[in-house]
Amino acid sequence: MISGIHHVTGITANVQANVDFYAGFLGLRLVKQTAGYADDQQLHLVYGDELGSPGSLLTFLVWETTGRGRTGLGQVLEVALAVPPHSLGDWLTKALTAKVAFEGPSCEFGEPVLRLKDPDGMTVKLVGIEMTTPAPRAHGPVRVRGVTVLSDQGALTAEFITRFGYSYGERDGATQRMISDTDVVDVRELSGFVPSVPGAGVPDHVAFRAHDADALLVMQQSLKSHGATEVHDRHYFLSLYVRDPADILMEYATDGPGMTVDEAPEDLGRTLQIPPGERARADDIRAMLPQFAMPGEERMPTRKLPFVHRFNQPDDPDGTTLVLLHGSGGSEADLMPIARRIAPRAMLLGVRGRATEEGTNRWFRRVNYRTADLEDLGHEADAFAAFVELAAAGYGLDMRRITFLGYSNGASFLATVLRLHPGLLRHVILMRGKDVLQTSGAVDLAGTRVLALAGQDDFLVGDMSALADRLTAHGAAAERRLLSAGHLLTDADVEEAGRWLRQHFAINAEAQAT
Repeated sequence: MISGIHHVTGITANVQANVDFYAGFLGLRLVKQTAGYADDQQLHLVYGDELGSPGSLLTFLVWETTGRGRTGLGQVLEVALAVPPHSLGDWLTKALTAKVAFEGPSCEFGEPVLRLKDPDGMTVKLVGIEMTTPAPRAHGPVRVRGVTVLSDQGALTAEFITRFGYSYGERDGATQRMISDTDVVDVRELSGFVPSVPGAGVPDHVAFRAHDADALLVMQQSLKSHGATEVHDRHYFLSLYVRDPADILMEYATDGPGMTVDEAPEDLGRTLQIPPGERARADDIRAMLPQFAMPGEERMPTRKLPFVHRFNQPDDPDGTTLVLLHGSGGSEADLMPIARRIAPRAMLLGVRGRATEEGTNRWFRRVNYRTADLEDLGHEADAFAAFVELAAAGYGLDMRRITFLGYSNGASFLATVLRLHPGLLRHVILMRGKDVLQTSGAVDLAGTRVLALAGQDDFLVGDMSALADRLTAHGAAAERRLLSAGHLLTDADVEEAGRWLRQHFAINAEAQAT
């Protein structure tokens, strides 16, 4: 039986800051980026030594919409990375220069320790100790030294960990050190403390090493008294999950096949990996994911603006931008797959509504199911208008080449912004929207082009004829297409919207040339 840590998994709410810290500041290698294995919108990053060897791996689930987690009982508290003892002074200087928060140095169990905070607030300990890994990085940590877990049942947690090949080591106050062939787990016992809350900055789980699938099945049998466990094929390893008596999530993962099963060693981490069964949807998945640049690469700047938003930039942008407003219960990423099919070379700017109703995202509050809260609608329209101007200035967008696309609640909101801020939105696609403003007084929408895409079987908002007629009466060049569809979007929406955009921007380009 081999023993030790296979990997440690955390959660990040800022993928770019995470990459800058772990691949940039710490110097770990990004050995894998995956999506679609657990969730379409979940980007998963894996860092490690040059080959992504078990025992060197830190992995992160990228949840940019998540809030900060809470440190508490029943969780991994911090992860420790081994660095050469003589290098701790250099790491301290590096942290000062990079303005990375730190504590120490201090001494724990006879080992020098420097604590750092990653961008999400997770504690990363650098421990000065001689350790080895199959393919070390020249200037980065060597491997995982260990983890600290918080338990209100310290003795039971320590006993549980022995099944993964650990034995009892020293004890320092409330902390019991457990020792494997390669690393340590420090069990810190606390009572009367708050339980943990998952989120950014809080480690999700620790995974221990299994030699192969047979070892995994033996472990599964031994864990029957601890609740149901299932074996998962993670492509790079097989694993099972279990919670210890203190509810700490732990994983047991095989060493193989390993990180080089689908990429050559020299190419590790360069390409997004998608499960074979999802490859037909690869473009849709890529469009929904947050993008990042490796340290030193050119990147899209991030601006602090009044609405949560996400950019998706194609490989060969044509200078156009689609600003996307989701429907009720959606997010800033929901419309990106269909938008990428509509405009393959456009920059996509997905925006999230700020109102909530029964826990779902919306663009404005409602008095009841049929009636909008007009005061809130007006406030949010003003805020969105300010967002548009700030985003255009902050990201260098050409307002003449921006098209606003809204679906359902987002379309209804855009129809309101059109009339409360005439002249701001010049090109608009409304998909399954309705008129929630009802009246807006004298408004001049001359020079504004609108495409309304309605479903003939849409019993939620109808055929959009009244909305299109109202916009036309205000001077907009409004076209309505009645599609053979219901409220959900179809391929016909992609075709009609794409055709309208190509025709419209071809006319614009011809007019500018003359």
